[in-house]
Parts: sequence; structure tokens; C-alpha cells
Amino acid sequence: MPQPFILTAALPADIQGFAEGLRRSHFPAEKNHLHAHVTLFHAFAPSLLDELRDFLPRIAAEFAAPGGAVKGVMDLGTGTAIALEAPQLLILRAMIAEHFHGSLTAQDLHEPRPHITVQNKVTKQEARALQSSLGPVLAPWIAKKPFAFPALELHLYQGGPWQKVKTFAFRGRQRL
Repeated sequence: MPQPFILTAALPADIQGFAEGLRRSHFPAEKNHLHAHVTLFHAFAPSLLDELRDFLPRIAAEFAAPGGAVKGVMDLGTGTAIALEAPQLLILRAMIAEHFHGSLTAQDLHEPRPHITVQNKVTKQEARALQSSLGPVLAPWIAKKPFAFPALELHLYQGGPWQKVKTFAFRGRQRL
């Protein structure tokens, strides 16, 4: 699909900064086109832009920021991620998926595993080395209280880099 739209959950500033530092240190520099993020949907068709711009602000206005927590290290095979526990975010994602039923790609029909990729496209040995050393680094984040995802972010895929289209800050009162 040429230039699809990608939907992510924004991270709180402290976790964003921490994950950015890990990406800069461990992601191959020539392939690191993105900021740390939590992908909710990989590819909405360009024809859905008007509907996305209509539906996402309503969701953000209705619901309070969903909670999340750092859970540990995730093995991506040829990469490494910070695994997140985010049941409220998954409920919200399911609502969005239901709204766009029939328009989702095969990749977006799978049950998501919330995470922040900090390394990708390396050898399995490099990934395993980072995974074995990352546990103690994540320990303080795992011990912290849960956090809130402050917003949804819509991006346009541009063959590597993404262009941010719009941020939809959560401001509702309804809890998931």
C-alpha cells in the first residue's frame, strides 16, 4: 500500500526520552528513521484519512488516557523491545479496529503485543546480547508506578521516515 497511515500511542516524556536513548545506542543508525513509539496500527489506507480525522478526535475526547506499565524485555528475533503491559490501550485499540472493520490489513488483524522497539535489523547474537544486559537497566522502570499514554498520533509513512499528521490528546473522563 503506497504511503499508508500509521497510528501510534504517544509515550510520556520520561519514558520517551529513555527509549530514545536506547534506540540511539542500539538501533543501526542508518536504519533509525523514527522516534520511539508504540504502534497500534501499521497501515490504514490513504482513502481513510477523512474518517481517521473524524473518528480519532472523538475517541480521544471521550476517554481518559489509558494506562500502561513497563513489563520487561521482548525478543524480536533480530531486535529487542521494551515489553509493555497496557490492557486499557488494547481495549481502545479493539474499539478502533471494530470501527474500521473490513479496512484493516492482515498485519493489523493480529493480536498486538504493546512494545517499544529499541533495536531492530541486527543479528540474533547482537539482539540476544542486548536482551541479556537490558534487564537491570529496565528494573527501575518496571518498579515504577503505571504511566498514562497521553495521546494517539497519526503518521504518514514515507518509505522509511514518518511524517506526523496529527496528535489527538486524551481528555475524556471515561475510563476503559
